[in-house]
Amino acid sequence: MFAKSIKKLTISALAASPPPTSVRLRLTVAHVRSLGDYASTVNAIGLLIALLLLQSTPTTAQARKKRVPPGGRVAVVVDERLAALRSAPNLRSKLIERLSRGHLVSIRGGKPTSDGLTFYRVAISRKTYGWLQSDAVVVPWRRGDDRRLLTLIENSDEFDRIVRARTFLDAFPRSPLVPKVLAMYASEADDVAEKLSQAAQRRFNRNELPTDGAPEFSYYLNYSGLDRYNREGITFQFDRATKKFSYDGAAWREILKRYPNSPEALEARKHLDALANKTSK
Repeated sequence: MFAKSIKKLTISALAASPPPTSVRLRLTVAHVRSLGDYASTVNAIGLLIALLLLQSTPTTAQARKKRVPPGGRVAVVVDERLAALRSAPNLRSKLIERLSRGHLVSIRGGKPTSDGLTFYRVAISRKTYGWLQSDAVVVPWRRGDDRRLLTLIENSDEFDRIVRARTFLDAFPRSPLVPKVLAMYASEADDVAEKLSQAAQRRFNRNELPTDGAPEFSYYLNYSGLDRYNREGITFQFDRATKKFSYDGAAWREILKRYPNSPEALEARKHLDALANKTSK
Protein backbone atom coordinates (compact mmCIF):
# COMPACT_ATOMS: atom_id res chain seq x y z
CA MET A 1 0.00 0.00 0.00
CA PHE A 2 2.78 2.39 0.93
CA ALA A 3 4.73 1.62 -2.28
CA LYS A 4 1.62 2.27 -4.36
CA SER A 5 1.08 5.59 -2.61
CA ILE A 6 4.67 6.63 -3.29
CA LYS A 7 4.29 5.70 -6.97
CA LYS A 8 1.00 7.59 -7.22
CA LEU A 9 2.48 10.67 -5.58
CA THR A 10 5.55 10.53 -7.81
CA ILE A 11 3.48 10.32 -11.00
CA SER A 12 1.18 13.09 -9.80
CA ALA A 13 4.00 15.43 -8.83
CA LEU A 14 6.00 14.85 -12.01
CA ALA A 15 2.94 15.35 -14.19
CA ALA A 16 2.26 18.64 -12.46
CA SER A 17 5.81 19.90 -12.82
CA PRO A 18 6.25 22.94 -15.09
CA PRO A 19 8.72 23.39 -17.99
CA PRO A 20 12.46 23.36 -17.20
CA THR A 21 12.56 27.11 -16.58
CA SER A 22 11.08 26.83 -13.10
CA VAL A 23 10.10 24.36 -10.41
CA ARG A 24 6.86 24.40 -8.39
CA LEU A 25 6.01 21.57 -6.03
CA ARG A 26 2.29 20.88 -5.83
CA LEU A 27 2.27 18.60 -2.84
CA THR A 28 -0.96 19.12 -0.98
CA VAL A 29 -1.82 18.01 2.53
CA ALA A 30 -3.99 15.32 0.99
CA HIS A 31 -1.02 13.96 -0.92
CA VAL A 32 1.05 13.68 2.23
CA ARG A 33 -1.76 12.16 4.29
CA SER A 34 -2.34 9.53 1.63
CA LEU A 35 1.04 8.09 2.52
CA GLY A 36 -0.04 7.21 6.01
CA ASP A 37 1.94 7.70 9.18
CA TYR A 38 5.19 6.26 7.99
CA ALA A 39 8.53 7.38 9.33
CA SER A 40 9.90 7.38 5.78
CA THR A 41 7.41 9.98 4.55
CA VAL A 42 9.97 12.75 4.85
CA ASN A 43 12.47 10.72 2.83
CA ALA A 44 9.86 10.05 0.18
CA ILE A 45 9.08 13.74 -0.19
CA GLY A 46 12.79 14.51 -0.31
CA LEU A 47 13.15 12.01 -3.14
CA LEU A 48 10.30 13.65 -5.05
CA ILE A 49 11.91 17.06 -4.68
CA ALA A 50 15.21 15.67 -5.97
CA LEU A 51 13.46 14.11 -8.96
CA LEU A 52 11.72 17.36 -9.82
CA LEU A 53 14.91 19.37 -9.51
CA LEU A 54 16.70 16.87 -11.72
CA GLN A 55 13.92 17.14 -14.29
CA SER A 56 14.19 20.93 -14.25
CA THR A 57 17.99 21.04 -14.65
CA PRO A 58 19.03 22.04 -18.22
CA THR A 59 21.02 19.51 -20.20
CA THR A 60 24.59 20.28 -21.19
CA ALA A 61 23.45 21.13 -24.71
CA GLN A 62 20.78 23.50 -23.37
CA ALA A 63 23.29 25.16 -21.06
CA ARG A 64 25.68 25.80 -23.95
CA LYS A 65 22.98 27.39 -26.10
CA LYS A 66 23.50 31.13 -26.13
CA ARG A 67 20.58 33.15 -24.86
CA VAL A 68 19.76 36.36 -26.72
CA PRO A 69 19.00 39.15 -24.22
CA PRO A 70 15.67 40.92 -24.74
CA GLY A 71 15.40 44.22 -26.63
CA GLY A 72 18.04 46.45 -28.16
CA ARG A 73 20.73 45.53 -30.67
CA VAL A 74 22.62 42.32 -30.04
CA ALA A 75 26.41 42.38 -29.70
CA VAL A 76 28.89 39.63 -28.85
CA VAL A 77 31.84 39.82 -26.46
CA VAL A 78 35.13 39.16 -28.27
CA ASP A 79 37.68 40.65 -25.88
CA GLU A 80 37.06 39.30 -22.38
CA ARG A 81 39.94 41.39 -21.04
CA LEU A 82 37.72 44.48 -21.40
CA ALA A 83 34.38 42.80 -20.68
CA ALA A 84 33.71 44.16 -17.19
CA LEU A 85 30.03 44.95 -16.72
CA ARG A 86 29.89 47.98 -14.42
CA SER A 87 27.25 49.95 -12.56
CA ALA A 88 28.20 53.22 -14.29
CA PRO A 89 30.09 54.29 -17.46
CA ASN A 90 33.39 54.56 -15.63
CA LEU A 91 36.36 52.19 -15.33
CA ARG A 92 36.42 52.76 -11.58
CA SER A 93 32.73 52.07 -10.95
CA LYS A 94 31.42 48.96 -9.22
CA LEU A 95 31.91 45.67 -11.04
CA ILE A 96 28.65 43.79 -11.57
CA GLU A 97 29.95 40.83 -13.52
CA ARG A 98 32.87 39.78 -15.69
CA LEU A 99 31.54 38.56 -19.05
CA SER A 100 33.17 35.70 -20.91
CA ARG A 101 34.09 35.62 -24.56
CA GLY A 102 31.11 34.80 -26.77
CA HIS A 103 28.59 36.25 -24.30
CA LEU A 104 25.66 37.99 -26.00
CA VAL A 105 24.52 41.40 -24.78
CA SER A 106 21.71 43.71 -25.82
CA ILE A 107 22.76 47.32 -26.39
CA ARG A 108 20.24 49.86 -25.09
CA GLY A 109 22.30 53.03 -25.49
CA GLY A 110 25.76 54.53 -25.29
CA LYS A 111 27.76 57.25 -23.62
CA PRO A 112 31.22 58.70 -24.40
CA THR A 113 33.53 59.53 -21.52
CA SER A 114 36.03 62.35 -20.99
CA ASP A 115 38.97 59.95 -21.32
CA GLY A 116 38.06 58.98 -24.89
CA LEU A 117 36.18 55.73 -24.22
CA THR A 118 32.62 54.82 -25.14
CA PHE A 119 30.42 52.73 -22.87
CA TYR A 120 27.32 50.84 -23.92
CA ARG A 121 24.31 50.50 -21.66
CA VAL A 122 23.62 46.77 -22.04
CA ALA A 123 21.33 44.05 -20.77
CA ILE A 124 22.55 40.50 -20.30
CA SER A 125 19.20 39.22 -19.04
CA ARG A 126 15.77 40.57 -18.16
CA LYS A 127 17.00 41.59 -14.73
CA THR A 128 20.68 42.38 -15.18
CA TYR A 129 21.86 45.64 -16.75
CA GLY A 130 25.09 47.58 -16.69
CA TRP A 131 27.70 49.52 -18.61
CA LEU A 132 30.26 47.84 -20.85
CA GLN A 133 33.26 49.31 -22.65
CA SER A 134 32.41 49.32 -26.36
CA ASP A 135 35.79 47.82 -27.32
CA ALA A 136 34.84 44.56 -25.59
CA VAL A 137 32.18 43.71 -28.19
CA VAL A 138 31.61 43.59 -31.93
CA VAL A 139 28.35 44.33 -33.70
CA PRO A 140 27.46 43.76 -37.36
CA TRP A 141 26.04 47.28 -37.76
CA ARG A 142 29.11 49.17 -36.49
CA ARG A 143 31.42 50.10 -39.34
CA GLY A 144 34.89 48.60 -39.12
CA ASP A 145 34.07 45.96 -36.50
CA ASP A 146 34.82 43.14 -38.94
CA ARG A 147 38.29 44.58 -39.52
CA ARG A 148 38.81 45.03 -35.78
CA LEU A 149 37.84 41.44 -35.05
CA LEU A 150 40.14 40.24 -37.84
CA THR A 151 43.03 41.97 -36.08
CA LEU A 152 42.11 40.16 -32.85
CA ILE A 153 42.07 36.85 -34.73
CA GLU A 154 45.46 37.50 -36.28
CA ASN A 155 46.93 38.19 -32.84
CA SER A 156 45.42 35.07 -31.26
CA ASP A 157 46.82 31.55 -31.06
CA GLU A 158 45.37 28.07 -31.44
CA PHE A 159 42.00 27.66 -29.76
CA ASP A 160 41.52 31.39 -29.16
CA ARG A 161 42.01 32.00 -32.87
CA ILE A 162 39.46 29.34 -33.76
CA VAL A 163 36.85 30.70 -31.34
CA ARG A 164 37.23 34.27 -32.56
CA ALA A 165 37.18 33.15 -36.19
CA ARG A 166 33.94 31.25 -35.53
CA THR A 167 32.48 34.37 -33.92
CA PHE A 168 33.48 36.41 -36.97
CA LEU A 169 31.82 33.95 -39.38
CA ASP A 170 28.61 34.03 -37.35
CA ALA A 171 28.52 37.81 -36.89
CA PHE A 172 29.76 38.99 -40.32
CA PRO A 173 28.59 36.43 -42.93
CA ARG A 174 28.59 39.08 -45.71
CA SER A 175 31.93 40.70 -44.93
CA PRO A 176 34.50 40.72 -47.76
CA LEU A 177 36.96 39.40 -45.18
CA VAL A 178 35.14 36.06 -44.82
CA PRO A 179 37.44 34.10 -47.20
CA LYS A 180 40.49 35.21 -45.25
CA VAL A 181 38.92 34.28 -41.92
CA LEU A 182 37.78 30.90 -43.26
CA ALA A 183 41.36 30.20 -44.34
CA MET A 184 42.72 31.16 -40.91
CA TYR A 185 40.06 29.00 -39.22
CA ALA A 186 40.88 25.98 -41.42
CA SER A 187 44.65 26.44 -41.22
CA GLU A 188 44.55 26.55 -37.42
CA ALA A 189 42.43 23.38 -37.40
CA ASP A 190 45.03 21.67 -39.59
CA ASP A 191 47.82 22.70 -37.23
CA VAL A 192 46.07 21.67 -34.04
CA ALA A 193 45.31 18.18 -35.41
CA GLU A 194 48.95 17.15 -34.96
CA LYS A 195 49.05 18.39 -31.37
CA LEU A 196 45.81 16.57 -30.57
CA SER A 197 47.24 13.39 -32.10
CA GLN A 198 50.29 13.52 -29.86
CA ALA A 199 48.23 14.25 -26.76
CA ALA A 200 45.80 11.42 -27.48
CA GLN A 201 48.62 8.95 -28.11
CA ARG A 202 50.12 9.79 -24.73
CA ARG A 203 46.71 9.43 -23.15
CA PHE A 204 45.83 6.10 -24.76
CA ASN A 205 48.95 4.10 -24.27
CA ARG A 206 48.34 0.67 -25.75
CA ASN A 207 49.01 -0.98 -22.39
CA GLU A 208 46.19 1.02 -20.81
CA LEU A 209 43.47 -0.07 -23.24
CA PRO A 210 41.66 -3.36 -22.56
CA THR A 211 42.36 -5.97 -25.24
CA ASP A 212 38.82 -7.32 -25.06
CA GLY A 213 37.04 -3.97 -24.71
CA ALA A 214 35.83 -1.33 -27.15
CA PRO A 215 37.72 -0.84 -30.45
CA GLU A 216 40.86 1.27 -30.10
CA PHE A 217 39.74 3.88 -32.64
CA SER A 218 36.61 4.61 -30.62
CA TYR A 219 38.74 5.74 -27.68
CA TYR A 220 40.51 8.23 -29.93
CA LEU A 221 37.34 9.61 -31.49
CA ASN A 222 35.87 9.99 -27.99
CA TYR A 223 39.00 11.77 -26.73
CA SER A 224 37.92 14.66 -24.50
CA GLY A 225 40.51 16.96 -26.08
CA LEU A 226 38.32 17.08 -29.19
CA ASP A 227 35.27 18.37 -27.35
CA ARG A 228 35.88 22.10 -27.36
CA TYR A 229 36.81 22.05 -31.06
CA ASN A 230 33.67 20.10 -31.86
CA ARG A 231 31.61 22.83 -30.19
CA GLU A 232 33.22 25.35 -32.55
CA GLY A 233 32.19 23.35 -35.61
CA ILE A 234 35.47 21.54 -36.24
CA THR A 235 35.48 17.82 -37.01
CA PHE A 236 38.57 15.64 -37.17
CA GLN A 237 39.12 12.44 -39.10
CA PHE A 238 41.17 9.62 -37.55
CA ASP A 239 43.68 7.36 -39.30
CA ARG A 240 43.64 4.00 -37.53
CA ALA A 241 47.04 2.96 -38.93
CA THR A 242 49.01 6.04 -37.90
CA LYS A 243 46.75 6.92 -34.94
CA LYS A 244 46.61 10.53 -36.06
CA PHE A 245 43.86 13.08 -36.43
CA SER A 246 43.41 15.34 -39.43
CA TYR A 247 40.98 18.20 -40.01
CA ASP A 248 38.13 17.15 -42.32
CA GLY A 249 38.57 20.29 -44.45
CA ALA A 250 35.02 21.65 -44.26
CA ALA A 251 36.11 25.31 -44.22
CA TRP A 252 38.48 24.74 -47.16
CA ARG A 253 35.58 23.28 -49.15
CA GLU A 254 33.41 26.23 -48.21
CA ILE A 255 36.03 28.59 -49.65
CA LEU A 256 36.03 26.71 -52.97
CA LYS A 257 32.24 26.66 -53.09
CA ARG A 258 31.53 30.28 -52.15
CA TYR A 259 34.74 32.07 -53.16
CA PRO A 260 36.30 30.05 -56.02
CA ASN A 261 38.08 33.11 -57.46
CA SER A 262 39.53 34.37 -54.18
CA PRO A 263 43.26 34.24 -53.36
CA GLU A 264 42.40 31.78 -50.56
CA ALA A 265 40.91 29.30 -53.07
CA LEU A 266 44.38 28.28 -54.28
CA GLU A 267 45.44 27.49 -50.73
CA ALA A 268 42.19 25.59 -50.16
CA ARG A 269 42.84 23.35 -53.19
CA LYS A 270 46.32 22.51 -51.93
CA HIS A 271 45.05 21.52 -48.50
CA LEU A 272 42.17 19.44 -49.90
CA ASP A 273 44.51 17.66 -52.33
CA ALA A 274 46.84 16.82 -49.43
CA LEU A 275 43.88 15.54 -47.41
CA ALA A 276 42.71 13.38 -50.33
CA ASN A 277 46.19 11.85 -50.64
CA LYS A 278 46.19 10.99 -46.93
CA THR A 279 42.80 9.27 -47.03
CA SER A 280 43.61 7.32 -50.21
CA LYS A 281 46.69 5.65 -48.69
